[in-house]
Amino acid sequence: MPNDKLRSQLLLHFIVFIWGFTAIIGKLISLEALSLVWFRMLFAVFFIWGYIVYKKMDWRHSIQQIPMFLLAGVVIALHWFAFFKAIKVSNVSVTLACLSTGAFFTSLIEPLVSKKKIVGYEIVFGLIVVAGLALIFNVETRFVEGIVLALVSAFLSASFAIINTKFVIHHEPVVISLFELIGGVLFFSLLLGFSGSFTSSFFQISLSDLGYLLILSSICTAFAMIASTALLRVLDAYTVMLTINLEPVYGIILAMLLFEQTETMSGTFYLGAIIILLTVIANGWLKSRKSVN
Repeated sequence: MPNDKLRSQLLLHFIVFIWGFTAIIGKLISLEALSLVWFRMLFAVFFIWGYIVYKKMDWRHSIQQIPMFLLAGVVIALHWFAFFKAIKVSNVSVTLACLSTGAFFTSLIEPLVSKKKIVGYEIVFGLIVVAGLALIFNVETRFVEGIVLALVSAFLSASFAIINTKFVIHHEPVVISLFELIGGVLFFSLLLGFSGSFTSSFFQISLSDLGYLLILSSICTAFAMIASTALLRVLDAYTVMLTINLEPVYGIILAMLLFEQTETMSGTFYLGAIIILLTVIANGWLKSRKSVN
C-alpha cells in the first residue's frame, strides 16, 4: 500500500505538470474560450472511445449511472471554460495562481458531501493558500475579471474532484471520463446551437490551432483525465486538490520562459507562489506521518 501511494503521488505530480502546460497551450490557441473547450472535449471523446474499443472494455454495467456522469461533465466543462476565459482576459500566471484556492474549496465542500470529519490542518492549509493568493494579488489589481473567473474555475474543479471520488468506487475511470466528456460536449453544443454559433467560420481552424488542440485533447485531457480519476481510488480529494496547487508553479515557470514580456510578475507574486508550494509539501509530510502511525 505505501508503494502504491508513492507511485500514485508521483503520477499525480506528472499529471499536474501536464495541466500546467495546458495553460500554455490555451494561451497559444487563438480560438475563443467556449469554442476551444468544445473542440477539446469533442476530440478527447474520440481518443477515449478509441482506447475503450482497443482495450475491448465493457461499459454497459455503468449504463444506469450515465445521466450522473453527463451532469458531472457539465461541471468540468464549465471549469475549463472559466479557466481558459481567465487566461484570455488576464494571463497564465494570474489564472494558475488563483487555482490554488481549490484546496480551500475542497476542505469546505467535502465534509458537507461525504460527511467526512473536518480536519483542522486542512482548513489551516487552505487558509494559508488563500493568504498566499491575497499576497499575490495585492499588487495585481488590474486582473479583476481574470481573478473572478479563475476562482470560479477553482471552485468547479474542487466540486468535480469530490464528485468523481464517489464515482470511482464502483465504476471504471475510463468509462466515467468518456461520458463526462460527452456530457460537456452536449451541454456546450446546446449553448452554441441556440446562440447560432455553429457557422462555417466556427469550424475553420488554423493548422497550428488544430495541432495544439490535438495535443490538448489527447495528452492533456484524455490521458490526464483518466489517470487523475483513477488516482482518486488511492488518494483522497483534498490531497489531489492540494497537489494541484503545484500547477501554478509549473505553469508559471513555463510561462516565464515562453512569454517573458506578458508573464513576468512582481516579487510579491512569486513570494505567494512559494508559500503555496511550501503548503503542498507540508500537507504531504503530515499525511505521510499519519499513514505511518
